[in-house]
Amino acid sequence: MKKDKKIKKEEIKINNVGKIGVIGSDEVEKALELLKKYKEGKSVLESRIVENEQWFRMRHWDTLNGSKGTENASAWLFNSIANKHADAMDNFPQVTCLPREESDRASAEILSQILPVIFERNGFEKIYSDAWWYKLKAGTAVYGIFWNPLKSNGLGDIEIKQIDILNLFWEPGIKDIQKSKSIFHVELIDNETLVAMYPELSGKLGSSTVEIAKYVYDDNVDTKDKSAVIDRYYKKIVNGVEVVHYCKLCNGELLYASENDPEYSERGFYDHGKYPFVFDTLFVEEGTPCGFGYIDIMKDAQKQIDVLSNSLVKNAAMATTPRYFINSAGAVNEEEFADWSNSFVHVSGSNLGEDSIREIKISGIPEIYLGILNSKIDELKETSGNRDFSQGGVSSGVTAASAIAALQEAGGKLTRDMVKGGYRAFSEINCLAVELIRQFYDEPRFFRVVSPNGQQEFVSYDNSGIIARNQGTAFGVEMGMRQPIFDIKVSAQTATPFTKISQNELALQLYNAGFFNPEMRAQALSALSMMEFEGKSSIINKIAGNVL
Repeated sequence: MKKDKKIKKEEIKINNVGKIGVIGSDEVEKALELLKKYKEGKSVLESRIVENEQWFRMRHWDTLNGSKGTENASAWLFNSIANKHADAMDNFPQVTCLPREESDRASAEILSQILPVIFERNGFEKIYSDAWWYKLKAGTAVYGIFWNPLKSNGLGDIEIKQIDILNLFWEPGIKDIQKSKSIFHVELIDNETLVAMYPELSGKLGSSTVEIAKYVYDDNVDTKDKSAVIDRYYKKIVNGVEVVHYCKLCNGELLYASENDPEYSERGFYDHGKYPFVFDTLFVEEGTPCGFGYIDIMKDAQKQIDVLSNSLVKNAAMATTPRYFINSAGAVNEEEFADWSNSFVHVSGSNLGEDSIREIKISGIPEIYLGILNSKIDELKETSGNRDFSQGGVSSGVTAASAIAALQEAGGKLTRDMVKGGYRAFSEINCLAVELIRQFYDEPRFFRVVSPNGQQEFVSYDNSGIIARNQGTAFGVEMGMRQPIFDIKVSAQTATPFTKISQNELALQLYNAGFFNPEMRAQALSALSMMEFEGKSSIINKIAGNVL
């Protein structure tokens, strides 16, 4: 494109065949229309998320038709969600980078040490906890993995956030978020803050131009002095390669566009070519990247439990509050009769019979209805996999700690499956983090890490060891560029009580069987080759090193 200083940026169009163009006012308008279309496509999902939040807060009577919100609510649903969250946090993940080639071993080892430090600096444990609450309630948690050039005193660093799905919009009908044509992230920011960050917005801000679904807050949340800042990520084919671009909008004004930035116009904003969002889905649904959560499968049972419980409580209150029929022609002084502190009740005339006053009898609730209530409670426990032994309580005389732990492990299939889904998302988060390190860690950074011998060390790291390198020639043939690739392995950072018990018992069994006797080294190694357990390789190395 020939440069001409008289041509305004707003008059330059994007060439739809994928060549480099400049983002202008027409493209901003089209982006806002696309956002509106995406928002309409997820209205049902937004309503469900807002409603589930009310169920989690035990305010669900406010959402049920014909209810005045005065009924009592039990916490069986909340208890199940809280236990699932505790299971997830018991299995907080840790990452290990594995090389695919021997020459990349040193880079993999240092990445395994510095990635936990980067995550810790982002407060990832709290992010992980908040994301799991969201996942259990709404069915899907979303993580954002960005590059923030303002972090580390302007040096820039990786930023990890938990994203509210109400603020995220994508193409309706797709299941893989990476296949969406665009993704919009909308955030309400105070107008004064925006003007301080972008002086060109002065006098152009008012109330938000994009309506975002809101939760039902206890506080009075005022958004009239806030404006919607829109981050748009979209993919294009440039020179035969799919790249991801980024632009920032506010009230119809373009604040930044990577296509207008010479540094990113051809390569895209992120070299990995992916949207910086990871969806962690609980129960998968077709045709959408989001799923449904435990509240969706428990709310009906919880509603029926509350209906029955309220009826039982009302019946008990009626039965314990005596009421009477009084004949209007009777001779009983009603005020004195109603005053239980008065020892005497005056009666006119000489006849006081059953026709003058009679107690209203309230029938007790048959046992069958108590059984129905208990069966609904059991139904909720079964559907959520939150049986008594998962909380440490058992029946039928089981009291031994090892037996309780064994029951918990045997009944933890749902938990293990749920946690593995979170591990898959965590692995993808780490992959994106490695790619951001590869792209942006040009300057060395220092990290405090723990060495294999348990000592704290300070290491310097940059991306020189993992960027693409020319492999030179072999047999007169140019080998091209090679980029180190790593496999991400995720495991639980803290073992569960059952795992610790079983590992300790295994160690004692191996010792009693003579596995650590140097004279039985060959037999022990043969037996171990047929066994599978965590830490097997370290045991083999110890036994192989035993000599007389």
